[in-house]
Amino acid sequence: MDTIKKIFTNKLFYSVIGGLVSAGIILAVVLEFFIMPNFTNFNQGVTVPDITKISLQEAQEKLERYGLRHEVLDRRANSVYPADYIIDQAPAALQIVKPNRKVYLTVNTEVRPTAVVPDVVSLTLRNAEIQIENYGFTVGTRSYESSRFRNTILRQSLAPGDTVARGATINLVVSDGLGDRIVTVPDIVGDRLSEAQQKIRRAGLRVGEIRFEASRDVVPNTVLSFTPDEEELTEGETLTLIVSERFDAREESEGGAVDADTTLPPSLNDLNTDN
Repeated sequence: MDTIKKIFTNKLFYSVIGGLVSAGIILAVVLEFFIMPNFTNFNQGVTVPDITKISLQEAQEKLERYGLRHEVLDRRANSVYPADYIIDQAPAALQIVKPNRKVYLTVNTEVRPTAVVPDVVSLTLRNAEIQIENYGFTVGTRSYESSRFRNTILRQSLAPGDTVARGATINLVVSDGLGDRIVTVPDIVGDRLSEAQQKIRRAGLRVGEIRFEASRDVVPNTVLSFTPDEEELTEGETLTLIVSERFDAREESEGGAVDADTTLPPSLNDLNTDN
């Protein structure tokens, strides 16, 4: 206890403590105002110049005058700029950075990248567009011509398999679903539905809506009539069919009774006989 009391009452002890505190304050001042600014360029800044749309050599010289460094980060093809011109920079122009900061450059390449043109003939329009974009090309105009299969590619402006500049435009000629020739409408009245459908397709026409009408005298699933009722139509046009069904078909109520006023479509067994 006496030893501790002597230490705290000794003037030398307080002199040492005071000296350490003073030294710490002095060291902090030296670090703050003399040493650290040399490492961090404290209170100094450089405004980044705009070096886009000039050549790489000019950009390099300009950055050096501003006390900045540079690095070519990427090379891209852009027809708007000459070869070796700056397309983009980071940091952007007018930003304030520390001296000796590195500016990253995107430079226009002299040789444009190429790609092989895909074959999209006979594909649907949607699939063709996806293929063209996946190969790095641009979908151009879409013109339509008469042909049987709607929205199918008939021709493309760039030949499949050719190697051309990536980003080139491919124009498409698309089928409108209508042929350019006149076809004879087959005689389908009195035919079973499945047989009539086959005749219609073989003639280059389409089967559209099928409407059922009750008939006492005609076998179910027999074609009664069709519209448009013409002898000749343009290839690809659609026919609406009127087909017979059982006249005495009844719809069962929830309690199991049959509603005598309700006519049902043909049974599944009747339809299966057509197939």
